[in-house]
Amino acid sequence: MITYRDLRAYKYQTLETYDLYVGIYPQGPEIITDHIRLSREGVLKIRAGYCWDGPSGPAFDTKNFMRASLVHDALYQLIRLGMLPKEKRGAADRLLWRVCLEDGMSSLRAANVFLFVRACGALSSQPRKQDIATTLKAP
Repeated sequence: MITYRDLRAYKYQTLETYDLYVGIYPQGPEIITDHIRLSREGVLKIRAGYCWDGPSGPAFDTKNFMRASLVHDALYQLIRLGMLPKEKRGAADRLLWRVCLEDGMSSLRAANVFLFVRACGALSSQPRKQDIATTLKAP
């Protein structure tokens, strides 16, 4: 018998662990999930095997957007799971903008990305059915 999950909502998967100081801190002990760790020092560690959907909305999956989308998606996932308070959404959105600029995105496009997530990101930070993966079994 095998046990598996349907990951239909994701396009990408990390092949290596990625660490970044994000300046966002848990309100208690460090946050640890299967693939995400947020230390009390504000370091986000995304482990190999983490799946995310890349840039969202009317966006193109360009190289100067991938790292930002990875970090942003991981932080939003922690918010959706109730591990980070909803008030951290603004900090996650500002970090998205900063990483886009660091990776060479034009300031105009980065500003548009930021304005889009500020205007439309609230829904994406709410708990959703796909975050509670159903475990399936087959013979």
